[in-house]
Amino acid sequence: MKVCRKHIDDINECIKSLDEKISDLVKPYHKFIGLAATILGITEKSAAYIIAEIGVDMSVFKSSKRLCSWAGVTPQNNESAGKKRSVHISRAGVYLKPLLVQCANAAIKDKKNPYFKYKYDRIKKRRGHKRAVIAIARMMLTCLYHMFSKQEAFNPADTDYAAIPEEMYEKFQEQYDKKAIKQLEKRGYTIIPPEVA
Repeated sequence: MKVCRKHIDDINECIKSLDEKISDLVKPYHKFIGLAATILGITEKSAAYIIAEIGVDMSVFKSSKRLCSWAGVTPQNNESAGKKRSVHISRAGVYLKPLLVQCANAAIKDKKNPYFKYKYDRIKKRRGHKRAVIAIARMMLTCLYHMFSKQEAFNPADTDYAAIPEEMYEKFQEQYDKKAIKQLEKRGYTIIPPEVA
């Protein structure tokens, strides 16, 4: 038991030293990590790992489709003589793809903001769970591509508020208002509540 416990302590020490080293290496990318973490389901740690794989210079990829293909989250186009064969996703993105799938699973379970949940539900009806999760992972990577290119936070313009139940919409709107107020106060604006105004 003593040998086993010593072995576990050694492993934990190695993990701790690696985490410290990673934190030092990601310091120049804090801005991009912050941007990536605004996407639902992506934590700062996940964002650091994604950036380690794809970098922050999106000019390397000609388009978001190229990035998704490189990451292995797009279906193959295997067709010959009018016969379609495999349309499974490619084997590329050995490290990035599982991480994106994990982030996608977290995003569709997020009860505070159901943005990806509604998209997942629509695809799942037609394609099933696995394909729907891969589709969400691809959407997230596409968002990251445009966010890094424009250096903007996640702010989807295609949210279908009409499909959200009234109670959830009010809760979501309240959270959105609080975030907007915080952002404005950071910039030096003074916010006066409607009752006082």
